[in-house]
Amino acid sequence: MSTTASAKNGTWRNWGGNVSARPARQVTPASVEELAAAVCRAAEDGLKVKAVGTGHSFTSIAATDGVLIRPQLLTGIRNIDRNAMTVTVEAGTPLKRLNTALAREGLSLTNMGDIMEQTVSGATSTGTHGTGRESASIAAQIRALELVTADGSVLSCSEKENADVFAAARTGLGALGVVTAITFAVEPLFLLTAREEPMPFERVLAEFDELWAENEHFEFYWFPHTGNTNTKRNNRSTGPEQPVGQLAGWFEDEFLSNGVFQVAQWVGRAAPAAVPAIARISSKALSARTYTDIPYKVFTSPRRVRFVEMEYAVPRAALAETLRELKAMVERSGMRVSFPVEVRTAPADDITLSTASGRDSAYVAVHMFRGTPYQAYFTAAERIFTAHEGRPHWGKVHTRDAEYFAEVYPRFGEFTALRDRLDPERLFQNDYLRRVLGA
Repeated sequence: MSTTASAKNGTWRNWGGNVSARPARQVTPASVEELAAAVCRAAEDGLKVKAVGTGHSFTSIAATDGVLIRPQLLTGIRNIDRNAMTVTVEAGTPLKRLNTALAREGLSLTNMGDIMEQTVSGATSTGTHGTGRESASIAAQIRALELVTADGSVLSCSEKENADVFAAARTGLGALGVVTAITFAVEPLFLLTAREEPMPFERVLAEFDELWAENEHFEFYWFPHTGNTNTKRNNRSTGPEQPVGQLAGWFEDEFLSNGVFQVAQWVGRAAPAAVPAIARISSKALSARTYTDIPYKVFTSPRRVRFVEMEYAVPRAALAETLRELKAMVERSGMRVSFPVEVRTAPADDITLSTASGRDSAYVAVHMFRGTPYQAYFTAAERIFTAHEGRPHWGKVHTRDAEYFAEVYPRFGEFTALRDRLDPERLFQNDYLRRVLGA
């Protein structure tokens, strides 16, 4: 078993740069057996244990001063079952690698988020989601999982085996054990046609229910300080495949969405008064386009501009009111918000602490460029979200605690009782879990 460090002094940092930790040791197990041994050794040494993927969470959910488990050697597909239409994959596998491997096999996940840099275990454990009228989060596509628990035992979970653990561990926050493998439902590779076009903010809200109902996947970005949005509708297609041209793709997805946008963020950070003008220009820079491609090439896009993010799930019926309140708050506050607000949806699911557990949800994500003060904006936004019984994304900035979650998650006590059974000594505890789940 090898030991790794993410910096010369042993400090681990997340992707957003807002969280760091100095674990006592970092380990990269090459097998489930080695991982279980690392868990047992940590318990013997009186050290806490956390697993971390690529660090795309903006909370300290993976931070520890104990043992940090890095699963980058636990990667690849274990098994493809074409009769059951499932694929079992090692927990440290990046979503990017999974998506490309599935495509080579003529298979695909039904839905996914808008980036694919995370590991499969990190993405599902924090509730990563895309947008969908009927298709839900990545965790909702799990059919079975394998978990190393606090005593070092390996637990197999599904609807038929350890069903109570399965119900919770699909979005387990790292509180129940270390996920070592995940079995996803898959389907034959299909095509999606994406239609992207600008649309006025008020029109999107007025027609939101219709846009949601008419499209398998609908999302939009609102540019603060403007009345403009950019909408995206993804629907299944019989073809033919018509991907974005190489030059056009580079110009819009790399040059404009990353290169020029990066420069605009630098300017906005240095001269906040320029932000509204930059927002008006940015909101009109991307033109309408339509293209058809395989799912992961439509669902995901490169994100090279680093930021800090807060995202809340509110009841879908409360979306329009929530956004109008957010827009009014920005306008009256004098804040300068240089990043667009992202809006997506998900149907209700049956995962204990999924942000869509038991209710149809709309997600509102607010961002600020890394290095720009974000606390005032996020605090004001969070006040709006919580007034609508919003549930924060487990991997994104928020200030909520166990008392709040017990109110907005009807099955919260079910999760904490399971945690008491699986990890009574709190081997997987850290400050974040202490706050959101209680002692």
